[in-house]
Amino acid sequence: MTQPSIEGQVRAMQVALADAEMSTDFVDYLNAHGTGTQLNDLTETRAIRKCFGPYADNLAVSSTKSMHGHLVGAAGALELIISTMAVVRQSVPPTAHLDDPDPECDLDYVPNEGRDMRVRAAMTNSFAVGGTAGVLVIRHPT
Repeated sequence: MTQPSIEGQVRAMQVALADAEMSTDFVDYLNAHGTGTQLNDLTETRAIRKCFGPYADNLAVSSTKSMHGHLVGAAGALELIISTMAVVRQSVPPTAHLDDPDPECDLDYVPNEGRDMRVRAAMTNSFAVGGTAGVLVIRHPT
């Protein structure tokens, strides 16, 4: 089994922020890769915390896979659309069926109901076995 890499995920998020010329404290919403597996979700939680530092506690995070499932190669495209709509609509989607969260996955995972809120920018993570990582940042045009 290939272990997910915290360092690779952190680097992918940092590169996306640098490409967008954006600081971590401008991102309000993060659509996590969030496969719902203990190993992947814990690794991603730790990577988000390492990338965003103390600001991670201010992020609204959700995994929309909880509603649409893992669509393999199509998941990233759908999650980009969802993240873009969060910026446009100023409302973030929930992590559905999050009734008993792992205490080690300690971010604000927007449980069960969407949330209207300011979304200046959103980040969407797509991570795969073997270290493939795709991270995109979407900024509100104003």
